[in-house]
Amino acid sequence: MIVPPTRTLAAAVLLALLAAQGARAPVLPADELPAGLPRAAGEPLPLGLPEALPIPDDNPFSAAKLSLGRRLFFDPILSRDRSVSCASCHQPARGFTSGERFSLGVAGRRTSRNAPTLLNRAFAAHFMWDGRTSSLEEQVLLPIENELEMDLTLDEAVARLREREDYARAFEETCGAPPDAQHLARVLATFVRGLVVGDSPVDRFRAAGEEGALTEAERTGVWVFESKGGCWRCHSGPNLSDEGFHNTGVGSAEGVPEAGRMAITGDAADRGRFKTPTLRALARTAPYMHDGSLATLADVVEFYRRGAAPNANLDPRLHPLELTDREAAGLVAFLEALSRAAD
Repeated sequence: MIVPPTRTLAAAVLLALLAAQGARAPVLPADELPAGLPRAAGEPLPLGLPEALPIPDDNPFSAAKLSLGRRLFFDPILSRDRSVSCASCHQPARGFTSGERFSLGVAGRRTSRNAPTLLNRAFAAHFMWDGRTSSLEEQVLLPIENELEMDLTLDEAVARLREREDYARAFEETCGAPPDAQHLARVLATFVRGLVVGDSPVDRFRAAGEEGALTEAERTGVWVFESKGGCWRCHSGPNLSDEGFHNTGVGSAEGVPEAGRMAITGDAADRGRFKTPTLRALARTAPYMHDGSLATLADVVEFYRRGAAPNANLDPRLHPLELTDREAAGLVAFLEALSRAAD
């Protein structure tokens, strides 16, 4: 017998309590993905991106894996009280972020970091703001067990999937085995790997030579980005990220930075360093920085005009940017243009 894919009574009670207290209930987005997402392996990728999706040898692509991963991404079955799904913190309409400084998890808990976009994570070398994992297959399981997010052990998650006849059958047909943590990771990672975006006006200007693709203000922004601003030093490559870790002082308190990457490496030189985010789809992924402390792209530009947030371990490449207001506005326009992908 198939167990109906509905929330448990406990989840319903929790949501009722939140409503009674005037608290906002978690968001459960429906699967209304934009056309062209997710992208299957072998399909041409948008202009500005590498020619093909990188696929790990131990998780070969299949359309069935992508479909099952997509289904699970939107299903709250993977959260303890069945109140949130992966899509709750990574909403398609918000560039696969939550739109909040800190996302809402189970039991009304708030996460400790701003939810980064999932777009173009196929091209990443490290995952999470502090780079604690090096593969999507590792990363996709972490929110399930995180007590501030989904708060469900992997054993419990697998048990739930095995109890559901439809999911048990889907894993057998797709992976050739009953649900387990390894195959759960593989199907979710396959789905996330297909979330790619490119072919912005900036790509058409820079890669295809379409001079009319950008406005005058956006072209000013390109010049600032590539020369005077030096933004390219960290935001490089097709995904506009060096996939490195840098201390900008975000989150510092009285000049003392957070642990950041140091919490993973144990190296004091990594104190305050966080992963360089992609600049693609920025207009849809506010607020910004690992702590969501900057509300708008104009705020981000002003932050760097001030020279970021000085601290003992500030990245030596950072210094006050002496930009005119016109140049600053152009840089914002350039960043916004990176979010306008072709239909």
